[in-house]
Amino acid sequence: MSAERVRIAIQKLPHGAGLALPAYATAHAAGMDLLAAVPADTPIILPPGGRALVPTGIAIALPEGFEAQIRARSGLALRHGITIMNGVGTIDADYRGEVGVILFNGGEAAFMVERGMRIAQMVIARHAAAQWDEVPALPDSGRGAGGFGSTGTRG
Repeated sequence: MSAERVRIAIQKLPHGAGLALPAYATAHAAGMDLLAAVPADTPIILPPGGRALVPTGIAIALPEGFEAQIRARSGLALRHGITIMNGVGTIDADYRGEVGVILFNGGEAAFMVERGMRIAQMVIARHAAAQWDEVPALPDSGRGAGGFGSTGTRG
């Protein structure tokens, strides 16, 4: 079974010229790599504990009912402590500005973000809109209000 394909309008911004569009690294990858669209002669230096909004040089128009999730790249996180500042970023279907990535350096050394570097992944996902039904009590689930480790850590 192959993944659902959805057509998405994408605009390459002037400072994204010469960079590849977001692409899947492997046939079954869930996320597309986003590239840093920083000037070649002006990389972004992230000091330990520092953060920066890194441009990607693209803007997108998602169909209604979809979002783009911006996620950290595991290799950057493991090797350098580089992650996404807000956990997972969300691009809504009605946003038309540049896709930006808030990188955070949780590592011990400064990190250089260079032009064309793969800085994050973008996952396209369907979502539902909630409609609240206020009730006097919630139905029983067996688990109830148990949370925050209530199921233990062992299998």
